Amino acid sequence: MRITVFGAAGQVGRRTVSEALSRGHDVTAVVRDPSGHAAALPPRARRRAGDASDPAAVARLARGQDLVIGATRPGPGREHELVTTTEALLDGTARSGVRLLLVGGAATLTVPGAGGAAAARAPDFPAGRQAAEAACAAQLEVCRAAPPAADWTCLSPPALLEPGKRTGLYRLGWDTLLTDPEGRSAVSLEDFAVALIDEAEHPRHRRTRFTVAY
Repeated sequence: MRITVFGAAGQVGRRTVSEALSRGHDVTAVVRDPSGHAAALPPRARRRAGDASDPAAVARLARGQDLVIGATRPGPGREHELVTTTEALLDGTARSGVRLLLVGGAATLTVPGAGGAAAARAPDFPAGRQAAEAACAAQLEVCRAAPPAADWTCLSPPALLEPGKRTGLYRLGWDTLLTDPEGRSAVSLEDFAVALIDEAEHPRHRRTRFTVAY
């Protein structure tokens, strides 16, 4: 497959690029300034400069590709930019007729046994993530309101997403936070990338959101 990854130098992005390359895919890694991220990008990835918030740039970089992955994450104080970026990614990929796979957030997942309450309201939800998760919730609404021409999928992480080992194992869910028998909701960044590329290769969640965890 020909895959373009926006936000390729981020924590999810660079692991996704590496996972896709390890499976033999042709990967284009898009960042605002490729020269500033040389160490973070695998040498086998094709490097391109691009602005994920510009629909025309997205359309240009998506043209001729099989899939675009949006793994952008604005920094602190700029969380609201995620909505603008999502709108541009949806618009640009729709113009090019290319499928879009987005990295979402966990806040809108419901907590098992909590009467439909969202994860963001759970007392053990990680502190300091309110602005980012509010942006992710808005991102999901933008996707759900997208016109039929937008072929999107959104992958929400569990409550805890941190560096770890690649096991290739995870469980699939949809709108409910996945937890283990001890109530922990987690997956490594490496296995999150595995789930992204699994969905890229075998799409099962077109125009919907899904989630993964151990």
